[in-house]
Amino acid sequence: GAVAGTQNGAYILKCAAPDGNPDVLLIASGSEVPLIVSAYDILVAKGLKPRIVSMPSLNLFERQSQEYRDSILPPHIRARVGVEFAGDFGWGKYLGLDGEFIGMKSFGESAPLKMLMEKFNFTPERVADVAVKVVTKLHATNAQRNGR
Repeated sequence: GAVAGTQNGAYILKCAAPDGNPDVLLIASGSEVPLIVSAYDILVAKGLKPRIVSMPSLNLFERQSQEYRDSILPPHIRARVGVEFAGDFGWGKYLGLDGEFIGMKSFGESAPLKMLMEKFNFTPERVADVAVKVVTKLHATNAQRNGR
């Protein structure tokens, strides 16, 4: 469950793919988790199978076995969206070349969280839109590779 997952640095909070092959991974580290949970519902309504990964500690996650890390973030699922109100430091490794990061690029913004969320467009709809874009882009790339 969540307690063991927290001790491992990351865990699957919710997954719409019973076969373990989600269309997209939505990853957040803390207070952003409710945002990706809302985006999850939007994506399911659009017919996609997202997986929500709560990653409270990148450092703890790094210490886990490769097998555990791959069970949470399967290497073959390249459609990934990371969401963090802070900067993108350290996220590239988990998002890969095909993933997208939603976060603040500027440092030191100070205002109530609700205002910052509006200013930087931290909405479930935006997260869902970015996820759809990543999945669509990957499907197009794969179709080109396969000569379709």
